Amino acid sequence: MTNTAKFWNKHAEGYAKRPVGDEAAYERKLALTRARLTPGMEVLEFGCGTGTTALHHAPHVAHIRAVDISPKMLEIARHKAEAASVGNITFEVADFDSLEAEDGNYDLVMAHSILHLLRDRRAAIAKAVRLLKPGGLFISSTPCLAGGRLGWLRFVLPPARWLGLVPWVGFFTAETLIADFEAAGLEIEESWHPGPAKALFGIARKQ
Repeated sequence: MTNTAKFWNKHAEGYAKRPVGDEAAYERKLALTRARLTPGMEVLEFGCGTGTTALHHAPHVAHIRAVDISPKMLEIARHKAEAASVGNITFEVADFDSLEAEDGNYDLVMAHSILHLLRDRRAAIAKAVRLLKPGGLFISSTPCLAGGRLGWLRFVLPPARWLGLVPWVGFFTAETLIADFEAAGLEIEESWHPGPAKALFGIARKQ
C-alpha cells in the first residue's frame, strides 16, 4: 500500500464526517451534472472517496464504476450505498494510473477533488479522455491553489506534508487547468469558478 493510500485510510472516518464546505455550490454542481445524465450511461469516477457524489448520481445512470486508492474510504462508501439501497455502483480499490479499462468504454468520467492531488494530472486527464466514448463527458471539480489568496499555501503545505498532516498537493491556476483540458482534446462546455478559494467546476466533451 502506498503512503498516500495509508494517509487516506487514516483520515477516512474524519473525512466522511466532515460537512461539505459550501453546500450551495455543491448542490449546483450536482444539478449541472444531473442535467447531462441519461439512464443508459456508463460512468467512471476516479478518486471517489466515500462515494457521496456517486450515490447522488447513481439513480440517473445505468452503472457507476467508482474507484479510489483507499480501502477504508471505499468501505465507508459501500456501507452508505447499502444503507441507501443503491445497487448500481461498483466500488473498487484502484490507482487510476494502473486502472484496467477499455478505451472508449464510458459515457462519462468524473474526477472530483482529485486532480490537484495527482503528481501527473495531465496523464490522468489524457487517460480519462481515452476511456471516454466519442462525444463523452469529463466532469471535474478541482481546487486551483496557485496565485491569489491561496498562494501562501505553497510554503505551508510541504512541512505539513512532511509531518503527515496533509497529502501531496499540486499548485496551478484555473486557467492552466482549462488549458490542460483543451490540450487533451476536450471542449469546455461549462466552466464555473465561484471564487479564488473555491474549486473550479468544469464540464468538457471529448471531441
